Amino acid sequence: MLRLLSLLQTHRFWPGTELADRLEVSARTVRRDVDRLRELGYPVQASRGITGGYQLQAGAALPPLLLDDEEAVAIAVGLRAAATGAVSGIEETSVRALAKVVQVMPPRLRRRVDALRTYTVPALFGGGPRVDAAALTVIAQACRDGERLRFGYTARDAEPAERLVEPHTLVTVGRRWYLVAWDTERGDWRTFRVDRLREPAATGARFRPREVPGGDAAGFVRSRLAQAPRRYQLEVRFHADPAHVERVLGYMGSVEAVDDATAVFRASVDTLDWPAAVLGMVGADFEVVSPPELRDFLRDIGARMVAAGSTPG
Repeated sequence: MLRLLSLLQTHRFWPGTELADRLEVSARTVRRDVDRLRELGYPVQASRGITGGYQLQAGAALPPLLLDDEEAVAIAVGLRAAATGAVSGIEETSVRALAKVVQVMPPRLRRRVDALRTYTVPALFGGGPRVDAAALTVIAQACRDGERLRFGYTARDAEPAERLVEPHTLVTVGRRWYLVAWDTERGDWRTFRVDRLREPAATGARFRPREVPGGDAAGFVRSRLAQAPRRYQLEVRFHADPAHVERVLGYMGSVEAVDDATAVFRASVDTLDWPAAVLGMVGADFEVVSPPELRDFLRDIGARMVAAGSTPG
């Protein structure tokens, strides 16, 4: 009956003869098990005749679901993210749902979820380059188990190369995932963009975890990003509470308080489109100190917005 339910949950129409063949039972057994599913609250619609069959419909109440391993882990990880406030207003509901999911998980899946929770540090919620969930799981488990990791990596403006590292933590900053790790061949700490990483594989070789510089993995990633050469050096003066500017823009650069009502924001960027968008999120007056290209960019955007605002609807 559970195998029958798993097939029906694809929500496709299943001819009765095909279900019987798949399950290696008689058509009578299929009918009996469908009746039992209905008693449990599953709205299974049946049609009779030569072309008759079964299809699971949406019901008034949510019946129990069957999930494969990957689906269960994905749901648990998503609920953990929601429970931390990534989506406002559903934190408590997410915690209750997460408790139910984790409670019925077999130990092997619970360990995978715990690895992703313990060895990932969200610094900002946002979209970015697509990262393979299986790769994240492999990396997180290697972080948790203190196991050396081997993968292919293509750094910026460099040729692909093989890396052997002692993984420490996964960090999300802005729109990207980063792995903080000790590079065994270079004898130093490195950050690796996960979307540039290929085929991570645990080697089975254990290591004694090291202390990440400064003791803060997210801070270490931010400092490395700030040191990377960028096309534009931004300096913007805000007429607003520095604490407020820090909350909105602190993850993208540095915020220096001039006084209680003035702050200076600095950042290194390659493009001007996303800074132009996020500067307005502070909700306060500001002046661009540099670069002049940003002033021109904002002036062009402002002209388009004024034109759009004066256009009759």
